[in-house]
Amino acid sequence: MAIEPQNKTIENSNKQLIFIVLGLPILGLVYCGLGIAGMASFAVIREHALLSGTLFILIPFTIAASIWIRASAQAYRQG
Repeated sequence: MAIEPQNKTIENSNKQLIFIVLGLPILGLVYCGLGIAGMASFAVIREHALLSGTLFILIPFTIAASIWIRASAQAYRQG
């Protein structure tokens, strides 16, 4: 039986690092741009600034919290 090199693990790790370092900030800038464009375009968003701002903050926070909890649960299960 041949032993597979760990290059695939390193490649996956590098891809994840590239996504974290480059992808997430770019995704954040796009999200902020959408929020600013929405505020500039729709009067309803400007009129209800507290509600729209709360939703604008809660959406990425909820996604990040769910990813964090899922990763913590997997690490806890693995021991």
